[in-house]
Amino acid sequence: MTAPDSSPLPRAVLVGVDIGASADFDATLDELALLAQSAGDDPVARIICRRRAPDAALFVGSGKADEIKLVVAEHGAQCVIFDQALGPAQQRNLERHLGVEVLDRTALILEIFAARARSHEGKLQVELARLQYLSTRLVRRWSHLERQRGGVGLRGGPGETQIELDKRMIVVRIKAVKDRLDKVKRQRGTQRKARERQGTFRVSLVGYTNAGKSTLFNALVKAQTYAADQLFATLDTTTRQMYLEDAQRSVSLSDTVGFIRALPHTLVDAFQATLQEAIDADVLLHVVDAASPFWLDQIREVQRVLHEIGAGDVPQLLVFNKLDALEPAQWPRAVSDVYELEPGRTVPRWHVSARTGEGLHALRQAIAEVALHQDRQSTAGQPDPRFDPARTAADDTAPESIETLLMPPVV
Repeated sequence: MTAPDSSPLPRAVLVGVDIGASADFDATLDELALLAQSAGDDPVARIICRRRAPDAALFVGSGKADEIKLVVAEHGAQCVIFDQALGPAQQRNLERHLGVEVLDRTALILEIFAARARSHEGKLQVELARLQYLSTRLVRRWSHLERQRGGVGLRGGPGETQIELDKRMIVVRIKAVKDRLDKVKRQRGTQRKARERQGTFRVSLVGYTNAGKSTLFNALVKAQTYAADQLFATLDTTTRQMYLEDAQRSVSLSDTVGFIRALPHTLVDAFQATLQEAIDADVLLHVVDAASPFWLDQIREVQRVLHEIGAGDVPQLLVFNKLDALEPAQWPRAVSDVYELEPGRTVPRWHVSARTGEGLHALRQAIAEVALHQDRQSTAGQPDPRFDPARTAADDTAPESIETLLMPPVV
């Protein structure tokens, strides 16, 4: 038997299950490994298996579960992390069978969010998501209550009284957290209305996690917000004023939480207040990791989440970041071009390096042009015909400026 890894971090075995033609299956488990490292775990082994359908009891079946158990023992692992969502019973059965803690992708992301949230709002949002996740899994943590028995006048199965009591406590807590988040949302709404009265032009950074949004944010506004080469390095929305010399004015720039494949719906719902910055923005800077081999899939996932939160129609500038991580032969021919973001929707694209500053001046000029366009609209008091939503990139008239490319998609 191989000696256990000497790493001081908790050792984890990663498991991916290919169920049919699932678009969410990651054959390499690279992203799950990055998530595990972000959570403070050391991924020491990876196991891939294929099934036509999940096993009702153990998700992977008894044979594969025995194989995972052997790998856990071989590496001295303390936990097993599945790339797919597990049912409460499947998670409980796997923990009993393997003898170690079992997490699914949702639980792992929740752990990272809980460790990274810093603001009062962020902590509330994470707490709400964790409570909603836990509310369906109480059966895992209450096996000791099976020793209890109902007495005279009591109904239900073993331990039901304590479990139901705990569920009610969670329901009460969820309501309290939601009430506090509603208050935060109203406060943010008041701040947004104040910015609207002042005519503030709002720009929000969105994109896949670790695309370099915070690094770009720091480069554009010369701030010192935390940025690191890891998934979900920052969770809390940060807003700063950015002065645009070409427009002779300042705009509001917000750095928002990153998206990820199979982002739990509980987190999307819980972070609605934070994501409201993207919904209310005048333009989105959609940041893409140009050096990632999966950048196309990441763009699609970000678009899916934007549509889910109601920000799909907000004009976008596509920013391909991390030019410094590309080989010279992979560099684009021009700093800016156009890209078909969705069928019938073409948007401007800029190639930049937030780390070295390459292309940032051209990006600032583009933001200034869009801000000036809004000023012209406000002064004229009527919409510019070049923003006619009935037009598409497939029209006979080719787009000639940023304004013509910032049209919402045709519904």
